[in-house]
Amino acid sequence: MASPGEPEAPAYSERRFYQQEFSGRTLGFALAEPGAADPALLAPALDALAEGGARSLVFAGERAPLEKAGLESLLDAGAERLEGEVWRRLRERGRVGVAVGTRTVFASACRHLAVRLGLGKLVWIDAGQGLRRESGERVSFLDLEDLRRLLGREGALAADPRAALWRQVEALLEAGVAAVNVCDLAGVEDELFTYAGSGTLFTRERYVSVRRLGVDDYDAAHDLLRRGMEEGYLAPRTPDQIDEVLASGFGAFVEGHHLAGIGTLLARPGGRIGEIASLYTITRFLGEGVGGHLVAFAVERARALDLASVFACTTSERVGSFFERQGFRQVPPERIPAEKWRSYDPERRPRVRCYLFDRP
Repeated sequence: MASPGEPEAPAYSERRFYQQEFSGRTLGFALAEPGAADPALLAPALDALAEGGARSLVFAGERAPLEKAGLESLLDAGAERLEGEVWRRLRERGRVGVAVGTRTVFASACRHLAVRLGLGKLVWIDAGQGLRRESGERVSFLDLEDLRRLLGREGALAADPRAALWRQVEALLEAGVAAVNVCDLAGVEDELFTYAGSGTLFTRERYVSVRRLGVDDYDAAHDLLRRGMEEGYLAPRTPDQIDEVLASGFGAFVEGHHLAGIGTLLARPGGRIGEIASLYTITRFLGEGVGGHLVAFAVERARALDLASVFACTTSERVGSFFERQGFRQVPPERIPAEKWRSYDPERRPRVRCYLFDRP
């Protein structure tokens, strides 16, 4: 809350969060199928990146799609001293188009250029959008190790109709590109600037790491807490309680900085027991193992604090099943420290399921 006479802080924005994350970086875009949709659909994403201080490098087979995407500074991949020319034009314009030529294999040419120019992130524009499971559900994230396994002789993607594309992604990651997003033109903004995304992010390293929240993470973490409370997954909390969660909280991060989920471990007085609270995962990451990483981190913290057991409470049957898969067992509310129920919402309490994990 701002002090009297001070302006209110601007509302948290997913778009602004990602703009800040991309600031100072150069993102690559590969228009693999420019005829499948109007390249002009890419322009708003390039504008948003420029607004946030990021630069864009767009590859296409020829110049026409680059011009349709609104790019005025164009180069040919065979240009003399390409690296220096790209650098100077990016400094001047913030976005550059590179025509790789139609006599070469587009995918391998893009891979060569991405590595040559040291791009850390490449957005591959493909009309088929991202990777999907047999059920049709979109796979939001996949790391190189798992991609290799799925592309192996006995893997689920070995006979996939788009296996050639996934092998190109594999080759990009192996060549040194840290992250490759695959989505269609219409979904680029959602893929880059929203939690939900629209395609699949492939990463060279394991994509989830868990660490304690720092003050620079609090804006995003506070937004997730608000979302969880509004959706009814998380119990309502006062500002003081939210401060406690942020101060002791931890987060699961994708690519080292994109917050995928949060949680906290609250040690309860009067016994060697702690509560895993405010556990919330962004919808896009459900099914990607983020929740399991958060619980594992909480259990390790409980071990460091010499807590004998940890518990969690939820009104969601789905979340309860998740805790059971993590080794928790359902217990009656009486097994939970009485402090938990002081000032607890009386309308919510009858619906609460309690789960306990006894640390070995």
